[in-house]
Amino acid sequence: MTELTPTEPSIITDSSIDPRWDWNRPIASPGRMNVDFEERVDFRRLHNYRVGRTRKALAESDLGAILCFDNNNIRYLTSSVIGEWSRDKFARYALMTGNSDPYLWDFGSAAAHHRIYAPWLKQDHCRAGMLGLRGSVSEEAGLFKRAAADIADLLRTEGVFDMPLGVDVVEPPMLFALQAEGIDVRDVQQVMLDARQIKSMDEIVLLNTSASMVDGAYDLIAQNLRPGVRENEIVGLANKFLYDNGSDDVEAINAVSGERCNPHPHNFTDRMYRPGDQAFFDVIQSYMGYRTCYYRTLNVGSSTQAQVDAYRQAREWIDDAIALVKPGCTTDKIAAVWPRAQDFGFESEMEAFGLQFGHGLGLALHERPIISRLVSMENPFELEEGMVFALETYCPAADGNGAARIEEEIVVTADGCKIITLFPAQELFVANAY
Repeated sequence: MTELTPTEPSIITDSSIDPRWDWNRPIASPGRMNVDFEERVDFRRLHNYRVGRTRKALAESDLGAILCFDNNNIRYLTSSVIGEWSRDKFARYALMTGNSDPYLWDFGSAAAHHRIYAPWLKQDHCRAGMLGLRGSVSEEAGLFKRAAADIADLLRTEGVFDMPLGVDVVEPPMLFALQAEGIDVRDVQQVMLDARQIKSMDEIVLLNTSASMVDGAYDLIAQNLRPGVRENEIVGLANKFLYDNGSDDVEAINAVSGERCNPHPHNFTDRMYRPGDQAFFDVIQSYMGYRTCYYRTLNVGSSTQAQVDAYRQAREWIDDAIALVKPGCTTDKIAAVWPRAQDFGFESEMEAFGLQFGHGLGLALHERPIISRLVSMENPFELEEGMVFALETYCPAADGNGAARIEEEIVVTADGCKIITLFPAQELFVANAY
């Protein structure tokens, strides 16, 4: 076995984890090109911030190292990505101790690519890796055992083998292989969420840019929402617009209309829009990894009083929640202004979960905080400056013909909040009125 020597870690200073907020200025929404005449997002500064935040969270835990298989955590640690196809494969993984720069094991030739094109990663930390591909390669092939032995050697080299190793998500054979090496495996999900929950200004600009792309998608949807057009056609148009404008992943566009609105699924069909339909959409996509979750409700050509009333109620519920958002507010206070499940037609808070709802946004669709009557009333969470999350409300029409959903993305500032989802939503939007 080759003797390993610890490498000197890159220096991450207090300035590295300075989020550089400036709430006196509008949050920037720059173009997607690099330019030499103004500062946009500084990706090396962003990388150092994310590594610094992770080191801080790790130091405040009882863990000696972090091992990540979740693509969002890998991207946070290494500023690397090899395509959305890898999201559910568990083929890539990253390791970081409090004493080291991140190690990255990546799929096949990706490791060689990183050594050329990712100079912020140390050359000898970019390694080829391969595990089970969700069971497609049997445990008997020995890949899990080999990977666990390599990780154990690195933990010894970095002087943290005797401390617990935090792991986020893992295939069972990999877990068993790590334990067979004598490694004390613990859950690291909360540590990584500790790191990720406070966004730097660079991250907030990326989230705002991502939201701006959806602003444009909604304008396109409004132009094309007519009787005779189908839900899947609208989804196709929006997908093309987003990819044309720089999206790296259109995860989902939920398009729900008419009688499908109550109760509603989270998928589109080939249903044809009809005059007077209420239709809502949720656009979930990312720019440079940073996601949107952005609902809007539009009517097709006309609206009824029941639909207008439902929309006004959903708007009132979301506005009441937004009015509370500031550092120090706890999530139970926000959840308390929303109706109980039984008040809008559901048997329990579990059944109504996700309808009156808040969730953190970043590299993942659901981060901290989670805000809901299901979890927040007895487990409140305190809001902090620099958090970014979505708030969403839902109200069915009293006559059963439609329902309203509204969602706003919120940045917590020093003394309140800023909304970054800007397509008009104060009143029910009627597309192509007649």
